[in-house]
Amino acid sequence: MSLLRDRLFSSVALGHLTVDFLNGSRAVLLAYLSVPLGLSNAAVGMFSTIYVVSGSLTQPIFGWLADRIGPRWVASVGIFWMAAFYGAAMLISSKTSLIFLVLASLGSAAFHPAGTMQATLRGRTHFSGRETSAAAYFFVFGQLGLFFGPMVSGPMLEQFNLVGLLPFAALAVPVGVFAASQLRKPAIIERAQEPDAVIPVSATDPLISSTTLLFFALLAAFQAWAQQNMITFVPKYLSDMGQSAATYGLIAALFMGGSAMGNLLGGRLADRYGKRRVAFIGLALAGIPLYLVSMVGWSSSLYLLIPLAGALTGATHSIIVVLAQRIIPGGMALASGLILGFMFTSGALGTLLSGPVADLWGFSVLFQFTAGITLAAAIFALWLKRS
Repeated sequence: MSLLRDRLFSSVALGHLTVDFLNGSRAVLLAYLSVPLGLSNAAVGMFSTIYVVSGSLTQPIFGWLADRIGPRWVASVGIFWMAAFYGAAMLISSKTSLIFLVLASLGSAAFHPAGTMQATLRGRTHFSGRETSAAAYFFVFGQLGLFFGPMVSGPMLEQFNLVGLLPFAALAVPVGVFAASQLRKPAIIERAQEPDAVIPVSATDPLISSTTLLFFALLAAFQAWAQQNMITFVPKYLSDMGQSAATYGLIAALFMGGSAMGNLLGGRLADRYGKRRVAFIGLALAGIPLYLVSMVGWSSSLYLLIPLAGALTGATHSIIVVLAQRIIPGGMALASGLILGFMFTSGALGTLLSGPVADLWGFSVLFQFTAGITLAAAIFALWLKRS
């Protein structure tokens, strides 16, 4: 049976699509609210950071919980929680809506470790020896959500204001029900039944030096920082140049669409040619379109440069997660929660630093700085073990 036809895998993949659809509308929503609420670039970066950090630092906790009780209620309740508070945020057109958005991020934090663990384990039964490809299929659903989120939310905000996003919160409810109905068997039991399950390498294994771990952490942090800069500030950049919500929503969606395709391609290439090589080449090449974005201003070439930047920076995402599942000791959900939480937090803290850079020196300098971040990440990738 094809992995994509498997109902269990489909339930977590669809949940990932839904959760990240709501996550993906965040940048467009903040750009939309920045005018009536008087938010500066630094304030947009700060609220984006609070949103991401609150949904990141709690991921290891939810991952530990999913390892203990199974992913069923952790994943499904996370979807319900996010839908409820996201919908509440759309009903209040004041700074209180920002508080509800932060609370909604906890639902995302609950879903991601449980969903990542179950999808990876399920994928191994269909793609033996191709774990990065299996993880990439799961993550591409989330990135498609991040693609469609800004693409759809921009026109809906422009046409119907905040209430135009309420239907998307409502659609998350049946998705949560579907996930709860399929995730009945604890993932830890299913894992024990899999003869091909990969045992994670202990972090104290002498083959993994402290230097390698350090550069792996820096690789994950810088890749996440570069992507979060683009997700957060491209809509604000275009908004400041007088572009409509529909336009900057589409451009933001193209970045996430490119990231999704790059992630899928990067996962397949990593299984064939090696994780280290693919990570280095992708991140090194990513600096080119990022630098060009800083030079062209508003131009139709952005419709090409933005998705290309997304594809090259996103190609490393599944590689990082799969390596973390092998390196970090403990359950797979805990490992998934730790690495995803670390990456989301790193990206959020990076945008907290990047906001003042945009205020002081402009977006051109910010995008050039982001190009430098990806080149640094490419250098860190060279330190990954060939094995």
